[in-house]
Amino acid sequence: MPLKNYALLKGRPINNRLATGASPHYQVLISADGTLYRIAINVRSQDGSEVEFLVRSHFEHPIVDGLKQFGEGLHEVQSKPGGVALDFIRANLMQPWELKPLPMSAAGPDNDLNEKIDSYVQRAMSDEEALIYAFGDTWGPEEKADRFFGFRPGRGIHDIHFNQGNPPGSHDQDNGPWQDGGLIFEFPAQQQWVAIFLKFQSQAWHSDDDSGGVILPKDSDHPNAPHTPPSRDQIPPFDVPDGLVRIIAAYVNDVRTPERETVTLLNTADVEVDLDGWQIKDKHKNAMTLSGKIAAGATMVVPIAAPVALSNKGGIITLLNASGVKVHGVFYTREQAAQPGRTIPFQF
Repeated sequence: MPLKNYALLKGRPINNRLATGASPHYQVLISADGTLYRIAINVRSQDGSEVEFLVRSHFEHPIVDGLKQFGEGLHEVQSKPGGVALDFIRANLMQPWELKPLPMSAAGPDNDLNEKIDSYVQRAMSDEEALIYAFGDTWGPEEKADRFFGFRPGRGIHDIHFNQGNPPGSHDQDNGPWQDGGLIFEFPAQQQWVAIFLKFQSQAWHSDDDSGGVILPKDSDHPNAPHTPPSRDQIPPFDVPDGLVRIIAAYVNDVRTPERETVTLLNTADVEVDLDGWQIKDKHKNAMTLSGKIAAGATMVVPIAAPVALSNKGGIITLLNASGVKVHGVFYTREQAAQPGRTIPFQF
């Protein structure tokens, strides 16, 4: 069963509380046109393991254009592609190897999650134009006052983290696609967006498109063990699909009509890879099937065919193997696609 009340909260941060051992959530008090809410950000797992995090200090993604359309307040978000719903995997928000574990608190500067989050919350509180966008599951309104900030009625948003890939018996009732949590900051004066994404180490990266439950790959000796993707610079083994073949460029805005669109693939393996049955998907999850083989260390330019289309307004491109498991994915913005005839390169 997915989250009951997946939503987006947009407002001004006006107070905060650091996470502690007794309360392992970083708390933010939000004013949305005068209505108060609390954001509860989990920075420690129940099993005591460190939480994986990623900070995008210059966040660029097609959803930014959608976020600008929302007014302050709490907004229901539909869990589907093409809108502003977050999905770490399917919206290509990151590569799995970018997520790094970090403790809730530790001695020394800038080396724990409390400090990572607090630096941007403090900056936003000192900037009268700054806004926070929090994705997660809502609670309230409650009859009692909020336990941290005392406002009444208590209400807010939590589950500000990856909400899929939970193993059986451990929060698997919350699994679902297109319902991930996240914290995004807008600093209008600097024309800067910042995103913070969190994931528990117990959560598998690959999940089922329908249920958000754990799928491949699995260790036959430990079937419930989470999947650990290779690092960015590690050559991926064949039983771990992440990054084996990578999308390195796309041609999305042609100078001719009708437009010609292409995606360029790179085989990182030392042997050829058979692409029969593989798929490329666009931001609306339209799919086209691939065929042929890509030689070891070689690139292949793939002509895009209907129903897949690469929008000039920004989009995502996803590569799946013959088992339907994501191998790689990228995104591009409206600005990147604005100049006809130019190929967009991707760094991953």
